[in-house]
Amino acid sequence: MRKVKNEDHSDGRDAWLEIIMDEYGERLTKLAYNYVKDWNLAEDIVQDVFVTCYRHYEKIDEILSFKAWIYRLVINRAKDVLKSSAFKRVVMNSSLFSRFTSNEPLPEMSVLKRSEEEILSRSVLDLPVKYREVIILYYYEECNIDEIRELLGLNRNTIKTRLSRGRSKLKNMMERWDGDGG
Repeated sequence: MRKVKNEDHSDGRDAWLEIIMDEYGERLTKLAYNYVKDWNLAEDIVQDVFVTCYRHYEKIDEILSFKAWIYRLVINRAKDVLKSSAFKRVVMNSSLFSRFTSNEPLPEMSVLKRSEEEILSRSVLDLPVKYREVIILYYYEECNIDEIRELLGLNRNTIKTRLSRGRSKLKNMMERWDGDGG
């Protein structure tokens, strides 16, 4: 990750932050969304990560892989949110919870036709987190096994097993969609 050099230290930091926000903002928000399934909450997580980046500006040259570091921050924050009791209370008490747990399609899903990409995306989001995260990192973020290992702190065989089981679960989900006349 390049830094923007500038005589005024704060201007350089601000310009650098704008660059990483432009470069990573949308991808990181999608990554966070894949964990928390709430776009506004995903945006909040990413904003928090950008604040962390801003605070660590002076140490940024010490980070071996900026992409791996920032992805790891997002993943950890999203997992922290999922574990928080406040998040669980809001989701469980929400009137939306019944929609997520019912077999009825979400309102925004009914607007779109049941295209294969839509069904696949929804199926990926329905996977348990341990399979969803490796599928998303591997196929959507185009990370290789070693990058995923670094991001998640898992060994290579665990990642390969989760990819295989995740693909198998997705295949079964897709077949069920087809069987439902989708």
